[in-house]
Amino acid sequence: MTRVHIIGAAGYGAGDILRYLDRHPHVTIGTLESGSSAGEYLGDIFPELRHLPVGRLQFAERGAVRSNLAAEDLVICAGSAELASEIVPGLLEQGARVIDLSDAFRLDWQQHGAVYGFTERYRDQIAQARLVANPGCFPTTTLLALQPLAALANTITAIVLNITSGISGAGRTPKTGSLFAELDGEIRAYGLAGHRHIPEIAQELAALKINAPFTFTPQVAPVTRGMLGCISVIFSQAPTQATLDSLFEQTYNGTDFVHLLPATQAPSLRAVARTNNAELSYSLHINTLRILCGIDNLGKGAAGQAVQNLNVMYGYSENCSLNDHPNI
Repeated sequence: MTRVHIIGAAGYGAGDILRYLDRHPHVTIGTLESGSSAGEYLGDIFPELRHLPVGRLQFAERGAVRSNLAAEDLVICAGSAELASEIVPGLLEQGARVIDLSDAFRLDWQQHGAVYGFTERYRDQIAQARLVANPGCFPTTTLLALQPLAALANTITAIVLNITSGISGAGRTPKTGSLFAELDGEIRAYGLAGHRHIPEIAQELAALKINAPFTFTPQVAPVTRGMLGCISVIFSQAPTQATLDSLFEQTYNGTDFVHLLPATQAPSLRAVARTNNAELSYSLHINTLRILCGIDNLGKGAAGQAVQNLNVMYGYSENCSLNDHPNI
């Protein structure tokens, strides 16, 4: 059994992690730390968990995880990058393993002694990791779509990333721009002067030897959860359809969570909602490849991928507790 503690346990990502862990046969839930909700019950903060066993647990005050930590426990940090940078070194010194959901350790992750937690690429390294830097949701969508094209990197001349997210990606702390009255009836492009995920995307595309310039336009839509990427890849010499089919099938054949759809079928956010699944479809138009990728930004884009990495780190079946559609 693996004992799992969560720091920043009252956020959206942590809520989804707790829903997955509630039914995980190899996990016991340890300390749930929250500076904003200490003393409150999970079921009062997350009504969808109210009638599950985890709903009767209470949030602990800051510092409680370190006081209750044992070697080989797992700590999931679901707070800010600043908090993770402050506390993770001490957690590792106490013998814990850590999955961090912030961007504190994603850039130059090797220098931090971390492994980048994109499971479909770094599975073997994750299995041995003490610290996993869980990817952001926009980079996850991008990498799922483009990873199969690494063998064609020298023929890619440009990439256009148009990716739309649900509003939960903005986090649970209230902000004017994420209020219902501000977003209802709107699809808003943002981060046009530069988005914090651009360096992360560039780093991981470079690791795939994909060095073509890319344009990234993030958007937010008035839905709670979900992410849809419409990605265009422009080639100097168009690959054949047979080559593309082979590359995508080789990359994702036998994987638990990535589902390839026919070219004429678009991913559905309802199909991936509250799961760790991803849906991909692609179609070639002369020398431009259009790839559509749908995930749940809180699922495969955060909590689901964290639990997938937990399973890999501790040698459990990769889909353990992630198989069922967790609609409650």
